[in-house]
Amino acid sequence: MGKKITVEAGALKVPDNPVIPFIEGDGTGPDIWRATRRVIDAAVQKAYGESKRIEWKEILAGEKAFETTGEWLPQATLDAIQEHLVAIKGPLTTPVGGGFRSLNVTIRQVLDLYACIRPVRWFEGVPSPVRHPEKVNMVVFRENTEDTYAGLEWSAGSEKALRLRKFLVEEMGCQVPEDAGLGIKPISKTATRRIMRKALDYALEQGRRTVTIVHKGNIMKFTEGSFKQWCYDLAREDFRDVIITEEELASTGSGMPEGKILVNDRIADNMFQQVLARGDEYEVLVMPNLNGDYFSDALAAQVGGLGMAPGANIGDFVAVFEATHGTAPKYAGLDKVNPGSLILSAAMMLEYLGWKDAAALVVSSLERTIKGKKVTYDLARLMEGAQELKTSEFAEAMVVNMG
Repeated sequence: MGKKITVEAGALKVPDNPVIPFIEGDGTGPDIWRATRRVIDAAVQKAYGESKRIEWKEILAGEKAFETTGEWLPQATLDAIQEHLVAIKGPLTTPVGGGFRSLNVTIRQVLDLYACIRPVRWFEGVPSPVRHPEKVNMVVFRENTEDTYAGLEWSAGSEKALRLRKFLVEEMGCQVPEDAGLGIKPISKTATRRIMRKALDYALEQGRRTVTIVHKGNIMKFTEGSFKQWCYDLAREDFRDVIITEEELASTGSGMPEGKILVNDRIADNMFQQVLARGDEYEVLVMPNLNGDYFSDALAAQVGGLGMAPGANIGDFVAVFEATHGTAPKYAGLDKVNPGSLILSAAMMLEYLGWKDAAALVVSSLERTIKGKKVTYDLARLMEGAQELKTSEFAEAMVVNMG
């Protein structure tokens, strides 16, 4: 019988046989989950023999949950994640322009998983549209609970939209078209400070030397502009001994001090150019929700696409690791798609558990497998001389390369 992960003295206490809930996901989710589970179980066994193992516990969300319970996201699923602290999930269906709200966003907000963390790096051999993908080695810290994702919006012509428009026009003196859909973009000091703290703690733990605040504060002065200022305030107040701002560095006229973290900021549109032209100058990026969504995918495109991009949603202790791509329903059940995103997310999960040897095995095996040109169709079609593998075959190739 597995045991629950707990929190003691402000830190996770992970047993040798933790119970970890999983959600297969919709569309291609079951295919990539089976491959991921095969790789993770093999890595844990290879690293620790019989002394450690994960006890997997299935929980339901998405189409499988609806078919079974009549609910897209049962309360029992949220309770199980809260109870066991660490979970992993495949992609879930979300309709565009109507229907139910994003299940992914709901999970993040209900469980207060305020930090979306997405490491983006290039693996040798992966085809890329840029000349120097090896310069991309960044970690995006995206605030997960606010901004335009807070769900404060009303459709054009609805009673609430008309009431809000009336208030904006008559009470606030705003000009708003009568046929406009309306949304509110909240960004708070509390949420901003905690995502910045998470980013700085990570930079310290991982030996990263730069934390960059990415914002559109030149236009949205009291939301994203405040985000920038609150991030700087937190850095100066709580990390004064270990950080130096770009402005402070320029005033010294000398080089970067040994052991310090450089804190700077960039306007979002300019930053899109920066990560293409000067990617090696940036390491940790912290930003509001919408910017984080854009940048995560844009950076992933430089290193081979979302199939190679892991992600996690983490609160103070509860963490859900996930595939960052969609469900690709046309490939469902075909054993065809790249499981790399979920496999790398699972490696992040092993790191979070403190099982670093197993995590390193997963990453190094993925590197060897891709370098050996044994890949799924999405990479094989772009790599000369590649051997195209099924999803399950790619997982088996990774297991062999752990040897």
